[in-house]
Amino acid sequence: MKVLVTGASGFVAKNLLVHLFERADIEIATFTRENAVTELPVLLEGVSFVFHLAGVNRPKNDIEFTEGNVDLTEALCCAIEASNKMIPIIYTSSIQVEKNTAYGASKLAAERVLLDFSNRTGARVNIFRLPNVFGKWCKPNYNSAVATFCHNIANDMDIKINDPSTLIRLVYVDDVVRHFIEIMDGEIMNNEYCDVAPVYDISVGGLANKLRAFKQSRETLTTEPVGVGLERALHATYLSYLDPSAFFYPLLKHGDERGVFVEMLKTQNSGQFSFFTAHPGITRGGHFHHTKTEKFLVVKGEALFKFRHVLTDEFYELKTKAETPVVVETVPGWTHDITNIGDDEMIVMLWANEVFDPDKPDTYVRRT
Repeated sequence: MKVLVTGASGFVAKNLLVHLFERADIEIATFTRENAVTELPVLLEGVSFVFHLAGVNRPKNDIEFTEGNVDLTEALCCAIEASNKMIPIIYTSSIQVEKNTAYGASKLAAERVLLDFSNRTGARVNIFRLPNVFGKWCKPNYNSAVATFCHNIANDMDIKINDPSTLIRLVYVDDVVRHFIEIMDGEIMNNEYCDVAPVYDISVGGLANKLRAFKQSRETLTTEPVGVGLERALHATYLSYLDPSAFFYPLLKHGDERGVFVEMLKTQNSGQFSFFTAHPGITRGGHFHHTKTEKFLVVKGEALFKFRHVLTDEFYELKTKAETPVVVETVPGWTHDITNIGDDEMIVMLWANEVFDPDKPDTYVRRT
């Protein structure tokens, strides 16, 4: 399949193109501001789907709204009609069509051009009235609060907030692209007007607070819950604005004659991750917990784990080594220790179900 992407140098198009480039079954033609409208008939040769993402939203004068949004859409429809093929079109409009602005009026006029084209030719048209789209590669200090906030906070720059309670409606660029590709592939058959889901509502102040928390997590080592939903998308977006020189951050290393211990990551309600080392012959641990649980994974070397029940004195031991990965769990009410029985340094990953609290460590040495 060959597709044409207009506005190919724009934010949404860049993300779409990366997804399309991953597909061996897709051939891509692009139209940017560097192209003349007269090139459209040639670019459309062999095309069976059009992503019409081109548009003007920050012109020097209002006439550019008409030229970039309406006239280009008319030229595209005329070129498709002249090809005598019913090429389907996805068009990115805006929720601004509902407002009495020159930009909104031009996007609404472009919609009407597309609907007239569809009625004349029978070609399928899908129009997305998008709210604020955010994600990687969106230009900061342009027309996206998310992009501006991410860029400024990631780079230690101030942000300006007039009213923290102002709500903004957001969709994530990956969700937009997913909907586009599903329509292209025929997996979903939408009506002329299409919606992207999920849609997120957040206050400007809430947005800033979340992004600042992402930044502060490097100091506290405590991550926000970034696995699903808006937090997942915002976290990925925030990280995309980091300068490569900030792709890493140091951790505190605690060391003694036994080896080192390093905390890597803490969560708000799912414990923490760390690792420790032990020199040959060194034993670490020798305590028990009432409630805390842990998971150990030897990633280098060979270990001997020993367990003893604090009441019955029941004893159990097992050996593990990096070549045969197994997770060893500590069980409340059993003392546990781990000894390096190899010839080299041992390295062990550790997850604990709770973040260590020095005031309530839940760590005790068994009295004999």
